[in-house]
Amino acid sequence: MRLQHKKIIALVDEEFEDLELWYPVMRLREEGATVHLVGQEKGKKYTGKYGVPATSDFAFDDIAASDYDGILVPGGWAPDKLRRYPQVLDFIKEMDQQQKPIGQICHAGWVLISANILRGRNVTSTPGIRDDMENAGATWLDEAVVVDGHVISSRRPPDLPPYAKAFADALA
Repeated sequence: MRLQHKKIIALVDEEFEDLELWYPVMRLREEGATVHLVGQEKGKKYTGKYGVPATSDFAFDDIAASDYDGILVPGGWAPDKLRRYPQVLDFIKEMDQQQKPIGQICHAGWVLISANILRGRNVTSTPGIRDDMENAGATWLDEAVVVDGHVISSRRPPDLPPYAKAFADALA
């Protein structure tokens, strides 16, 4: 259980990509990490794009990023909502400043763009937001997983196994 003392934030909002939230959450929990689902409201049931629910453990205002070892941002349509919350952008900026692992997959790159942390970094995402990533100053690579320091990025659900492993390795 190499991650037994690690605490992770997994952000949630409506229409998250079901697999892109649950696969890494389960993978990290299997290794002993504590993963808290964090949304705008505590105890709210958010529904994924394909109907899988996720109930938030905490609200954004209930936690401090400094109490956590990393953060996961799932894709789907949730990132377009998540990037509108100042608390979420603050979490990402603080994790970046402290060089704690930040995992983003698919459309989750929008959150990192809005947090203004991508300039000069190598990343990947769904090809649909490649221009957004490049316009934010990143170098976009068409690879299953790109690890640039503490930022771990991935393209889409078929890339989940190497993405979750890379995130777990960064935490360890």
